[in-house]
Amino acid sequence: QVQLVESGGGLVQAGGSLRLSCAASGFTFSMFAMRWVRQAPGKGSEWVATINTGGGTTSYTNSVKGRFTISRDNAKNMLYLQMNSLKPDDTAVYYCARSSTTRGQGTQVTVSS
Repeated sequence: QVQLVESGGGLVQAGGSLRLSCAASGFTFSMFAMRWVRQAPGKGSEWVATINTGGGTTSYTNSVKGRFTISRDNAKNMLYLQMNSLKPDDTAVYYCARSSTTRGQGTQVTVSS
């Protein structure tokens, strides 16, 4: 079955960096565009970034442009999110997702001010 397992979250001070990873299995990873979404406490899910199947095309929500970078390694079935210049508003549970209905269990990112 489809499995998406995120890791790399944690507590970081504002201005710091984290790299999230997502290990995918149970499907042909290279055939699917992938995304990161996040959910802050008391808020709905927010799309963060998308990457196409080959990794050459990416898109980001405005609030993370220039700070976050999504990437993938199809040989390893891995998805990544490099997050720099983190802000307290980035605090959320981050999920990697294959679609709006298929995502992992999430990893907590907490940015302290």
